[in-house]
Amino acid sequence: LQPTGPVEANASIVYVSDGDTVIAAFDGREETVRLIGIDTPETKKQNVPVECYGPEATARTTSLLPKGAPVRIERDVEARDDFGRLLGYVYRASDGLFVNLDLVATGHATVLSIRPNTTFRDDFVDAARAAERANLGLWGACPG
Repeated sequence: LQPTGPVEANASIVYVSDGDTVIAAFDGREETVRLIGIDTPETKKQNVPVECYGPEATARTTSLLPKGAPVRIERDVEARDDFGRLLGYVYRASDGLFVNLDLVATGHATVLSIRPNTTFRDDFVDAARAAERANLGLWGACPG
């Protein structure tokens, strides 16, 4: 997966909450951002045990988006989920890496399409199929 080149940042990473959720600062205002179109195994959900490959998914997101990393966060049709989290496509500003897609392509996330936020669904599905065929990440590590 090749980054596209630098993009203009509109936020910075405060910290990674788990594989598919980050806390980002927009002009000093912190927001919880849920990455659109993907789902990583749980690591912090109440009353849910840590799922297979959850720690690895969180580690991958943390390595891609270290504290202070400038990012570009773009919205789709619906701006927030039922929990009030900002829904976003996250791009690393330094090189334009599309983090949502990278997590699927490397086997750290599966596809989770929730209408109407499905702009990149086909790209995510194609990346997930390729990762599964190659037994990457959770596809090779987790039974079932």
